[in-house]
Amino acid sequence: MGKGMIVRPATEADAEALAAIYGDAVLHGFGTFEEEPPSAADMDARRRAIAERGLPYVVAEQDGQVLGFAYAAPFRLRAAYRYTLEDSVYVAPDAAGKGVGRAMLAAVIEACEALGVRQLMAVIGDSGNSASIGLHRSLGFEQTGVGRSVGFKHGRWVDIVHMQKPLNGGDSQEPTGAGVKLSGH
Repeated sequence: MGKGMIVRPATEADAEALAAIYGDAVLHGFGTFEEEPPSAADMDARRRAIAERGLPYVVAEQDGQVLGFAYAAPFRLRAAYRYTLEDSVYVAPDAAGKGVGRAMLAAVIEACEALGVRQLMAVIGDSGNSASIGLHRSLGFEQTGVGRSVGFKHGRWVDIVHMQKPLNGGDSQEPTGAGVKLSGH
C-alpha cells in the first residue's frame, strides 16, 4: 500500500468505517468471537474508552478511506496487569495483504513502548489465521500457547492463539512508573 497511506489516531468521525470493518470481521471471520456487529455508536464508545485511558487507537487511511484500525487495551483489569496490554488489529477485506496491518501494529507497539508497557499480548482468533499470526511474528511476537476449541462460531469450534512481545526490557528488571490506567475515566 505504502504511498499515501497514513496511520493516525482514530476519531469520532471514523465510527462508521470502524463499524463496517469490524462488522465484516464479526460476520465473516474468526478473529473476533462476537457474533452480532456493533453499531457505529458502540464502536465509537469502545474507541473513547481506550482513548480515555491514554492508550493507542489508530486507523490507517489512504485517499480519505479508512483501511483498518488497531489499538491496545488492558489485558486484564486487575492491578498486577498494569504493565501488560493486548493488541487488536482489523483490516478491511480489500486492503488485506498490503501492509496496512503491519503499519498500524508497528504504530501501536511504538506507542506502548512510550507508555512504559512491558508485555504486549495478542489473543488471535482461529489457529488457522495465518495472516494475523504471521503479522505478529514478523513484528517480534512469539507464540506462547493455544486454547483449543474455546469458541463456537459459524458452525465450528475455534481456537485462540496466544502470542506475546516483551517491550522495554520485558521482565529483565522491575518496572518503573505507575503502569497503564486500568479503570475508566
